[in-house]
Amino acid sequence: MPTRTTSSPRVAVLADSDTRWKWGALTAYRIQPDIRLDGYLLRGRATPTVRQLDEVGARADALREIRGVDFVRSIDRTRYDVVVLACVGGAVQAMLHGLAHAWRTGPAADGRRPVVVTGYVGVVYEKLADGLLLRHGADVVLANSRHDADRFRAVYRGVGADDGSVVECALPFLGGAPYQGENDPCTVVFAAQPSVPESRADRMYLLRRAVEHARKHPDREVLIKLRSKPGEHTTHIEELPYQKLATKIPGGLPANCRTVYGNMGEVLDRTDLLVTVSSTAALESLHRGIPTAVLTDLGVRETLGNHHFLGSGCLASWDELDAGHRPDPDPDWLARQGVASMGVPPALQAGGGDYERHFDAARDRVTELREAPALPPLTPYYTPRTAPGYLPGILARHGLDPRGEPLPGHADAPEETGGLRRIARETVREAARGAYRHGVQRVAPAIRRWGQL
Repeated sequence: MPTRTTSSPRVAVLADSDTRWKWGALTAYRIQPDIRLDGYLLRGRATPTVRQLDEVGARADALREIRGVDFVRSIDRTRYDVVVLACVGGAVQAMLHGLAHAWRTGPAADGRRPVVVTGYVGVVYEKLADGLLLRHGADVVLANSRHDADRFRAVYRGVGADDGSVVECALPFLGGAPYQGENDPCTVVFAAQPSVPESRADRMYLLRRAVEHARKHPDREVLIKLRSKPGEHTTHIEELPYQKLATKIPGGLPANCRTVYGNMGEVLDRTDLLVTVSSTAALESLHRGIPTAVLTDLGVRETLGNHHFLGSGCLASWDELDAGHRPDPDPDWLARQGVASMGVPPALQAGGGDYERHFDAARDRVTELREAPALPPLTPYYTPRTAPGYLPGILARHGLDPRGEPLPGHADAPEETGGLRRIARETVREAARGAYRHGVQRVAPAIRRWGQL
């Protein structure tokens, strides 16, 4: 087994959805390129399917599904050099407490332990304080831009917590070929989001406008890029999938308009205009220099996340796009967001236009911590003293007590071994997911409607 002294660092990535696996695995490779990567998928609602993992394209040397309590027990002091926690805030907080307890009480309590890294998968437009404080305690909290780094440090300073863990970098999945001009046919891509907007009326409106754009421009191809197939879950719950809403379009989708899946980078290879409400895909598109529109049709609102793009120069409506408008992004805004747009002169790009340089600070910090003779214990801001009414519930959801110890019954349950998703359990698990999906997509909305009567 590799040790901390070998030339190839060993990294563990824990992720709880397809997009967070993509962020976690690619982040690991950005900050330590020559690694052996072990992937752990946190068992839960959004555990990715094999198809989703293939679509993401982030590879690991080993990959398995695991409970949070078993992950804590699996990660001893010397097995890994770096641990990347690519999960929702509550799961990160639980793992920080669980690992802190395990490493504090385990053998060889001499200060040797892995470097713990966490961060966000994309645009941070909601629950800023909540999500950040749940991530506090990691050695490195990555901020995807200068803008985010300033906000993150302000939150930590605001509660009197140490802000030294915040390190500026960039989204790890930006890349691909720069935009070379219009394709044949000209291709417009609407990047759909699972939960933005939320209501049926708003989602039908956006779908209808994409269809109308296709009908008004029969020489163009309009692609509705979907995140997941029916039955799959992503980071956010999708109660009203566009696939099903498309069946309600009178006359159906025109010949030059269709739904597509697949890796976003591959879709962007043929995109001439990216349209979205607030998807992180907008940053991927802007990085390549592809014309990008952030829709204002439903307003510019915090609940939609498009307020994040204020000042970007990308805000536009479907009416404007129908008339031929192409947004012109603001170079200063791009620089603040960590987007080294290939369509912007190098002198105006963040980091001098070299995307890879955006990860220098993270690489240097992780290397410095790895080479330290000892690291201090993990010390999250939330403790039974600072958050006695909040923290215990978060930890309990992952089988841990307020001290980070496995709860009775969780510690004694047998740990499932082997690779990702045993075929023998697949049918049962998919049936359970189907029942859950039916409740989310059909029963819950009906109950909400009844409550409004």
